[in-house]
Amino acid sequence: MKERIVSGMRPTGKLHLGHYLGVIQNWVELQHKYESFFFVADWHALTTKYDKTENLKNDVIDVAIDWLASGIDPDISTIYVQSLIPEIAELNVYLGMVTPQNWVERDPTLKDMAKILRTKEGQNSQISYGLMGYPVLMSADIMMMNATHVPVGIDQVAHIEITRDIARRFNNIYKTDFFNEAKPLLNNCSLICGLDGNKMGKSFQNDIKISDTEEVTAKKIMTAITDRSRLRKTDLGHPDECEVAFKYWQIFGKEEQIEKVKCECEKGERGCADCKRQLGALINEKFKEIREKRRYYETHIDEVKDILNEGSKKARIEAQKVLNNIRRLVNMY
Repeated sequence: MKERIVSGMRPTGKLHLGHYLGVIQNWVELQHKYESFFFVADWHALTTKYDKTENLKNDVIDVAIDWLASGIDPDISTIYVQSLIPEIAELNVYLGMVTPQNWVERDPTLKDMAKILRTKEGQNSQISYGLMGYPVLMSADIMMMNATHVPVGIDQVAHIEITRDIARRFNNIYKTDFFNEAKPLLNNCSLICGLDGNKMGKSFQNDIKISDTEEVTAKKIMTAITDRSRLRKTDLGHPDECEVAFKYWQIFGKEEQIEKVKCECEKGERGCADCKRQLGALINEKFKEIREKRRYYETHIDEVKDILNEGSKKARIEAQKVLNNIRRLVNMY
């Protein structure tokens, strides 16, 4: 049998190039090597947006469309909605009972989420019980499918450790080896900054979305930060000091293209505006097929819903197998 991976994303709106480069394109490759479960984490969306759920259903659909358009294949991967698997909630209860409070409090992702919340809502904002329990729910997501691996970036390895710790503690308490201690599966994907040089994000209004049109993409690229020391096209450029545009060339361009851009910039033969126009065309070409597939799914929403519902049924069957074992091990009635 193939080893199994589990990973998910919170539905917070249409996905951007950072999601594609940092996560999705890695999933597309891994689905051919592992038994793959990918879920839309709508419960996790409530941890920070419990009072802003008016677009939640549409956001779930948008995430699924972006995945399908990008190459996640429902014929070989299981795509499901977290809240359609109630077994996850029950497992979350059992795991919460055996998880020490200080394990949760030291989780780096929880600290980051709490910091973001306080930045947005003020230092006196309250952290909800749901947000506090985020690391345990995340562990339940992984352990529900008894995954062997979790695809993550290097900055998320510590986050996976709490799942391994909880799995180990559960196994020790109930004298079993049932749960796998899921290993982080490091990706080698490129990271992309936002158009302003900071982390790319919807809330920062510095992103390029997978769903953006060619016109919107070209317009956004023209706002990208370049070499701040250049005032005229003939000024000698410094590609290594180009804060955004040259970094995008390094991600999307071929080796000979990158070298040509670098050489012309350093000699003052390439203006920043022309450079960004060519870059916009390059990115549009890269995402042309993905966007065409996305437009198909946008007009076939019922097909997307069927994929989510069928995937959720399949995932729930797996979850029920795991939960039956857990109830037996815990000696539930």
